[in-house]
Amino acid sequence: MFRYSNRYIFRTWKHPAFYMWNVNNVSDWNKFNQSLDGLLSNLRENASFGNSRLKFAVGDTNYASSTRIYGLVQCTPDLTEVQCRNCLDTAIGQIPNAFLGKQGGRVIGPSCNIRCEIYQFYEIPPPPSSPPPPVTAPPPPITTNLVPPTGGSNKVRNIIIIVASTVCFVILIIFIFIFLKLRKPKEKLESADEIGADALQLDFSTVKAATNNFSNDKKLGQGGFGSVYKGKLTGGQEIAVKRLAAGSGQGDLEFKNEVVLVAKLQHRNLVRLLGFCLEGQERLLIYEFVANASLDKFLFDPVKRLYLDWEQRYKIIGGVARGLLYLHEDSRLRIIHRDLKASNILLDEEMNPKIADFGMARLFIMDQTQGNTSRIIGTYGYMAPEYAMHGQFSVKSDVYSFGVLLLELVSGQKNSCFCVGETEEDLISFAWDSWRAGSAANMIDPTIASAPRNEIIRCIHIGLLCVQESVTARPTMTSVVLMLSSLSITLPLPSKPAFFVHSSVEAERPMLADHSAGESNASHSASSNFSRNYVSITDMDPR
Repeated sequence: MFRYSNRYIFRTWKHPAFYMWNVNNVSDWNKFNQSLDGLLSNLRENASFGNSRLKFAVGDTNYASSTRIYGLVQCTPDLTEVQCRNCLDTAIGQIPNAFLGKQGGRVIGPSCNIRCEIYQFYEIPPPPSSPPPPVTAPPPPITTNLVPPTGGSNKVRNIIIIVASTVCFVILIIFIFIFLKLRKPKEKLESADEIGADALQLDFSTVKAATNNFSNDKKLGQGGFGSVYKGKLTGGQEIAVKRLAAGSGQGDLEFKNEVVLVAKLQHRNLVRLLGFCLEGQERLLIYEFVANASLDKFLFDPVKRLYLDWEQRYKIIGGVARGLLYLHEDSRLRIIHRDLKASNILLDEEMNPKIADFGMARLFIMDQTQGNTSRIIGTYGYMAPEYAMHGQFSVKSDVYSFGVLLLELVSGQKNSCFCVGETEEDLISFAWDSWRAGSAANMIDPTIASAPRNEIIRCIHIGLLCVQESVTARPTMTSVVLMLSSLSITLPLPSKPAFFVHSSVEAERPMLADHSAGESNASHSASSNFSRNYVSITDMDPR
């Protein structure tokens, strides 16, 4: 991979994407896509865990009785583990646009790429030869003392050395035993104090039986920290079990963090924790089962999106806003979620939203306004700029993420790859340009075009207020809930959003010299219009 640019390119993984595809179709796309999704998910994890010299993985999986799918994923080594995973997630999400129904294809971005085919298109290097066995030095020669003992003084000295050594060894063993004995109750007490939910602890055997030994047919999905399984307890209650991967970044600290937080939270728009399991290397979280999976499964699917009319989307927007308001203001502790996104919003049978995944959340005391961290975790595209660049987070960080989510609900597209015809733009930049040009209606999802236009435009306005670059200019969730519930409140003018991009992705488009046989290629360009016409929407009510 070779790349150069007149702009800073390191640790930047925003796509423009370059697509190539195999001209042949598959007979059963759903089965093919299911196998491909599992393969690419595993390869994504392997590649993202790579080092600073190599972030690359290849592999294959079964598709039909005599057919296999071969896959390759790669990130530029300057990306962090999280950036690589997010970049590959974005590339994998482009598959429906790139080669839906085809036997193979490529999605190639500036910092990562993926490829799959039903034939092996890569070579597997031979394993390195085993090193020769180490040469061991010959044992030292055994010498015999030929000097006769000089008397009883040496014998007494030897006895004293042996007795002293034995006493020291016994004392050391006793000290270690006492230390471990005292340490175990302390750890147990700390664990109980931190979790504070012993009544919620379940036996591993109970959860294992409920999920049929974590079988694949019970698997609901897989994330960066492990897999989620559907299960049923002996009483018939359906549950969702989050099983943390042994090598995941979420260790005991994050595990206890999530248990402490979720066990104490009670709100109709937050997912409910039913129990947990902490046994050996196993870390399990047992949640209520939410029937309709996550919001992204509907919103970003061209077929399922039809189930989300404007009334339904507006209900989801309001529910998420009330859930965040509870976390920020109404719960016993002020909580910053730090990873609010479409895939962390679950939908129940009545399509009511529930905020999930509190592994990244942070506790604030009620009068604390902001915090700092050197460990940046979350999902790029939803991160507020002050958090992504400086590690500063506050309730306004969640407000920024909510604004991105709101714009996604209005447009029906992902923030990282918003498409207008043949053009691919950044969602926030397009929304800001359209707003200033007085053409905000251009970003509305066509499936909700018949909905009340003033409500949708007002939501775009609120979304732009939430993603403003200035932290102090962003509204609180209290203000957001009021703006959503009352059309009589006059909204202020939004200022420039964070990460606003003036130019189009055409300024840096990937170029390929290799065009494999049987593949076509397509590239995407965009043009951006810029206007200085500041416009605000005001609902006039007589006093």
